[in-house]
Amino acid sequence: MTLSFGRSPRLSALSAVVGLFGLILCVRCTHSESPRQTVASVTNATTIRHTGNGWELLRYGRPYFIKGAGSLASNRHQFERLRACGGNSIRTWDVNEADQVLDQAQALGLTVHFGLWIERETEGFDYNDQAATDRQFERMRKLVMTYRHHPALLMWCVGNESAEYGTNLNVYDEVNRIARMIHELDPDHPVTTAVSLDSERSVWLARERCPDIDIMSFNVYGDIPHMADFLQKGGWTGPYILSEFGSRGYWEVEKTPWESPIEPTSRQKYDFINQYYRQYISPLPPNCLGSYLFLWGSKQEETHTWFSFFDDQGRESPLVGLMQELWTGKRPANQAPVVGQLLTDGRATTSLSFTPSAGMHRAEIVATDPDNDPLTYRWEIRQAARQRSDFEDAPSPVISGLIDTDTTPVVQFRLPQAPGAYRLFVYVYDTHLHVSTANLAFQVAQKANP
Repeated sequence: MTLSFGRSPRLSALSAVVGLFGLILCVRCTHSESPRQTVASVTNATTIRHTGNGWELLRYGRPYFIKGAGSLASNRHQFERLRACGGNSIRTWDVNEADQVLDQAQALGLTVHFGLWIERETEGFDYNDQAATDRQFERMRKLVMTYRHHPALLMWCVGNESAEYGTNLNVYDEVNRIARMIHELDPDHPVTTAVSLDSERSVWLARERCPDIDIMSFNVYGDIPHMADFLQKGGWTGPYILSEFGSRGYWEVEKTPWESPIEPTSRQKYDFINQYYRQYISPLPPNCLGSYLFLWGSKQEETHTWFSFFDDQGRESPLVGLMQELWTGKRPANQAPVVGQLLTDGRATTSLSFTPSAGMHRAEIVATDPDNDPLTYRWEIRQAARQRSDFEDAPSPVISGLIDTDTTPVVQFRLPQAPGAYRLFVYVYDTHLHVSTANLAFQVAQKANP
């Protein structure tokens, strides 16, 4: 897979290092530089300024609060829907199809948080190899020269969690070198870098080692209630963006005994984002410049439903309508179905371990529709993801022959023959191209449980 983007589990080896905590507190007492402040001018495409109460983003001299979403080049067909929902910006992670992304964004009146992918040590890059580092730097320079005058460009983002799981802190120095180069070549757009907001140390490291960064971009999911504490202890008082935001990630939820993360239902994701967007983003915190929801499109990461706002046929999850309401204050004319409990053999459970058998089991989904639309259903069983990373290619194939009738709210299913971890998915559709989902994580044990 050539796409380079995304997110890694947040409890990384890097974040686990706590030896510098005392030094963090000491440095906080002595380090007080403010973020680079650009002068508000109609000649600058994007600027930031201090208002006296905090920081704000300006687009051609006018306040611009980001109502955005991360999206892949392959999901460009969903940009128009983003605009219709009240969104105004797209985040990318790399330069895949950059011309098409920028041009389409410009045609729709959207801006682009432009990702410059910086290689990671954990993927084999050596930041002690100066020749390789210089080659990467030169690639970044050419990209900046190519796209610096595009009218859709909002800002540059140098790297995404580039130090994740790494031990060589030279990566921060290289991020800063690239940021300094961008300022020399393009004074019209600020520079940011995206880090995982999982600890105060991640904030402190980026702040200390990247002084040429104008704005901090933070990827945060279930930890958003701790955000203010991480920023305060990490010493960042400048402008920031939530460059990835969504419901709890697979690294943050309860897991089964066989280590399969338990995915929230569509409704649970809806409730989480609705609550925390209203609490931490809608009130326009003093230094917050906006956010990018993850992900405006579809993507396999642990499952094909976990982060996807759309399915592979373009049907909308409840999160699309939710963002329309949050961004515009207006509910969509028609809303997605609401899924409740998934019952397996009469039990409301999120995971089960089965002993191998040839018998039948029963599954039922409880679902309603706010508009009383007729509902249809589809069930399927897939092997659980064997790889948990940003770079999963595609969901595992559907295992055929296990469900007799898969289009009703109640189904009978057989177990796969091979022992292992699986998921039973259910999709609930209305008549307005909406879909809601739930799944059961289950395993077929090697032998009978005691």
